[in-house]
Amino acid sequence: MPAAIALLAALLPLQTKVPKPYDQITPESLQAHLRFLSSDLLEGRGTPSRGLDIAAEYIAAQFKLAGLATPPNGEGMDGYFQVTEFENRRTKLKAPVRNVIGVLPGSDPKLKGTYVIVTGHYDHLGKRDGEGDQIFNGANDDGSGTVGVIESARALAGLKPKRTIVFMCFWGEEAGLQGSRYYTQHPVFPLLDTVVDVNLEQIGRTDDDEGPRVSEFNLTGFDYTDLAATMTKAATPFGVKVTMHPKFSGPYFFASDNAPFATAGVPANTISTSYSFPDYHKVGDEWQKVDFVNMAKIVRSVCAGVWSLANSKDDVKWNEKNEKTKRYVDAWKKLHGAS
Repeated sequence: MPAAIALLAALLPLQTKVPKPYDQITPESLQAHLRFLSSDLLEGRGTPSRGLDIAAEYIAAQFKLAGLATPPNGEGMDGYFQVTEFENRRTKLKAPVRNVIGVLPGSDPKLKGTYVIVTGHYDHLGKRDGEGDQIFNGANDDGSGTVGVIESARALAGLKPKRTIVFMCFWGEEAGLQGSRYYTQHPVFPLLDTVVDVNLEQIGRTDDDEGPRVSEFNLTGFDYTDLAATMTKAATPFGVKVTMHPKFSGPYFFASDNAPFATAGVPANTISTSYSFPDYHKVGDEWQKVDFVNMAKIVRSVCAGVWSLANSKDDVKWNEKNEKTKRYVDAWKKLHGAS
């Protein structure tokens, strides 16, 4: 009997140990979301389209299931949706379009009025007329980023960060960053109090045109802000490296939804596993080609980094020593009344 009691005592800590929140982000959970969002049923999630609307409803449902709060009521707000109209230039088929926004409220009396925003775009290129497969499913671009936002929200939703974390998925990135531009022109949360935008784009595939990219991710504008240091520290325990692409770090900084935030003065970077892959903007960008094991490591790393940002008393800062950031530094100073 004493031996049995000793064995039970030895096992008890293992049974009661609570796993870290990002451990629930698994290849299986990522695949479940992405198989739906990039399925033919959603017809490529074009802007605007029925498939885009279905995707928006799905994302909102996931935010609700995770227990995220809805944003404050205001002009254009409808629950988790920030609604506006998009005019198709070819047909002149105004249609409603929606950014999807979920909120994890901060708990610190001083910091809860500041915001860490995690973003990705849920639209893609839709479908084309013709024979054969004409659906641009957009699994990696940017179904993967959307799923990263959903899973980060699910993992962190039961916790109490000091700052408020806002999870947001945009319409219209492929139409010229229109969803994120609309948000920064009509912010639900003050840009003045927005600490950083961590944007997720193409985090699913490892078959980069330059060679396999496993256990690492790029940060656009790597040396434009000090976000890289936080993300590097967060990613290291997962065996993930944060890298500065020698050619694309700067040029791709303005190619995704971080750009409108940066233009407004908010420190903002995009995380990508690959910049260019064989099926970029082609019908072959389907979920079966995503490396879900690697994607889980990336999303866990991002999630840990976001948690660190949300609990730090230090704001993310622009690198004023880099001459390429001057326009963003000037915008930050204007935003903060420091110019």
